[in-house]
Amino acid sequence: MKFQVIELLFGKSTPKQMIPKVTLLAVFAVLLFTVTPLSYPLFRYSSSSSSLKSNKQLSKKPSSAFDDLNESASLPSTSIKKCDIFTGEWVPNPKAPYYTNKTCWAIHEHQNCMKYGRTDSEFMKWKWKPNGCDLPVFNPFQFLEIMRGKSMAFVGDSVGRNQMQSMICLLSRVEWPIDVSYKRDDYFMRWKYPSYNFTMAAFWTTHLVKSKEADAKGPGPTGLCNLYLDEPDEKWITQIEDFDHVILNGGHWFTRSMVFYEKQKIVGCHYCLLENVPDLTMYYGYRKAFRTAFRAINRLENFKGTVFLRTFAPSHFENGLWNEGGNCIRTKPFKSTETQLEGLNLEFYMIQLEEFKIAEKEARKKGLKYRLFDITQASLLRPDGHPSRYGHWPNENVTLYNDCVHWCLPGPIDTWSDFLLGMLKMEGVRSAEERLHLHSN
Repeated sequence: MKFQVIELLFGKSTPKQMIPKVTLLAVFAVLLFTVTPLSYPLFRYSSSSSSLKSNKQLSKKPSSAFDDLNESASLPSTSIKKCDIFTGEWVPNPKAPYYTNKTCWAIHEHQNCMKYGRTDSEFMKWKWKPNGCDLPVFNPFQFLEIMRGKSMAFVGDSVGRNQMQSMICLLSRVEWPIDVSYKRDDYFMRWKYPSYNFTMAAFWTTHLVKSKEADAKGPGPTGLCNLYLDEPDEKWITQIEDFDHVILNGGHWFTRSMVFYEKQKIVGCHYCLLENVPDLTMYYGYRKAFRTAFRAINRLENFKGTVFLRTFAPSHFENGLWNEGGNCIRTKPFKSTETQLEGLNLEFYMIQLEEFKIAEKEARKKGLKYRLFDITQASLLRPDGHPSRYGHWPNENVTLYNDCVHWCLPGPIDTWSDFLLGMLKMEGVRSAEERLHLHSN
């Protein structure tokens, strides 16, 4: 059975050919994981001549960068397949981080915590340990090989962009990307890894559906916006049809004051204080927005990719709301017994799961794949990973002074790439088993 799976992964063989092919494959794997780290300087300095920033940042990598990259070079075993990688605990990882704010130019200023004076570093030295199995640390070589000739889009708010920048930093141990954006806009960036013909893009959208500023002065602290709940935001839905993987997210913008439109008519709102307009709560808008986004993807005529729903990442404001002095000053993770998902975090998460289940069922009829990229529990346990006041200088006038929404880089968000690579590996095993099933019939 194992030989048949390998055959379907790497090409068809007759029984006579099988043993030589497996032998050659094993020899190749040994050579690859022996020679690749030695060729690191060639990979590391090869690609980013298009950016002055890249040239400035070609400095030494952290000494621990390759210490544990080869711990899971093979395909996942059956036992790991049955393990829920998203349920577990954070455990110390003294080998981390795998880059620094001095070796990676892709870190957004507001997530560059060490630059702006954060003195503790223990928040960078943890990794996720699922209950009942292990989740290997992100291996950039493996990821880029899996993504060779493919493309990936991050669709959603600035936390999604935060994730993509984390991945650029993690991949910098192999290669820097080239900026191939259609225009200069930090909200809509495209990056290409030329040695692998892999393209990664970010499409920023606050609510996934069409939105428009209605009143900058109120009634809430961030003004009032109109949300057209049955119309997907064209800035992303018109761009993703050719992508192989789409990672969808959304959440934090739905807490602001909103007026809901359907069929171009007002149907309700969330904290709009408008006469004769019923308050349907933010959860109504959140559910409708995801439903519309999923339906729009499923209706794309030529889309053949895989959709990953990256679940809601909770914020960690304590002792007040974001605009009322709330802050996040903890310096170590929670244990799973010390906190739980509740309130807004629980509602958003459950809505996502419910709408995902509906969308996946419809997508299956078209042969599309939906996958749940469930980072909620792991992220809930990391109140120590946010910038807080270390995303700007003390005298700067910024809207989110204590940022407990985004994530420091390096930081816990790097583990999201551990999850993603694990899921992509399992996709390979799943595809091989499907081909094996068809082959045996």
